[in-house]
Amino acid sequence: MKTTGFTLIELMIAVVIMGILAAIAVPAYQAQVRESRRGDAQTALMQMHMSQENFRLQNITYGAAADISMPASDFYTFSVSNVSATTFTHTATAKGSQTNDTGCTTLTLDESMNRTPASCW
Repeated sequence: MKTTGFTLIELMIAVVIMGILAAIAVPAYQAQVRESRRGDAQTALMQMHMSQENFRLQNITYGAAADISMPASDFYTFSVSNVSATTFTHTATAKGSQTNDTGCTTLTLDESMNRTPASCW
């Protein structure tokens, strides 16, 4: 008499294998999502930089946050500081689940395209 199907042991082995795969895949996926969101923030900082340069062409000085287009994001807060006729600093600060992006929670870009922290760019 032949029986078909899975035994309990075979089922448990399959569950254990799935658990191991999930334990490896989920953290890697989450890291990739954080990196993708960081890339979005970098793009937004570059767009802010272009807005600043456009503003300066028209006004001979860099603009404050109200003068340029500030991006909206669920994962970063954007700000402008150290604004003068010749300097500015744009900052993207992680919020929400993006704060788990260790070492890259604050990204900055200045008028000379200096980017910090360098390892996050």
